[in-house]
Amino acid sequence: MADYLLLKTVHILSSTLLFGTGVGTAFYGWMANRSGDAGARRVVNRNVVLADWLFTTPAVIVQPVTGVWLAHIAGFPLTTGWLAASIALYLMVGACWLPAVGIQIRIRRIAHATAADLPLPARYFQLSRTWFLLGWPAFIGVIVIFGLMATKPEIAW
Repeated sequence: MADYLLLKTVHILSSTLLFGTGVGTAFYGWMANRSGDAGARRVVNRNVVLADWLFTTPAVIVQPVTGVWLAHIAGFPLTTGWLAASIALYLMVGACWLPAVGIQIRIRRIAHATAADLPLPARYFQLSRTWFLLGWPAFIGVIVIFGLMATKPEIAW
């Protein structure tokens, strides 16, 4: 039982880290882009990429490992309705996150390559909009996953 509780704690903490970092980087990235301050954009874009490597990526790896392990210990088949729905949503969130990471890196490069006294190119803002839009289904997906994990509703497939 102690192993299960430790594993569950790691799972909950990593999900919190994943969600919190995602919301935080999205907020600061969006605010920096709205500010019109080239220096702020450079610093924030650099730190958004760094935060994803330091916090989001490990949590993305820990979540399915601990989740499958917990399901096994608790005796839940992965085909259990709420669990299968959570896994499907996690994959959808990942399908949004992976391209967003690539976009963040391109945004950072553009911001750093543009002289401080020059306006950013239109491509920077196109990529920023796409990055922001990819965040919405991921954000909603994670909220729904939290709800499924907390309530474990009966879902028939």
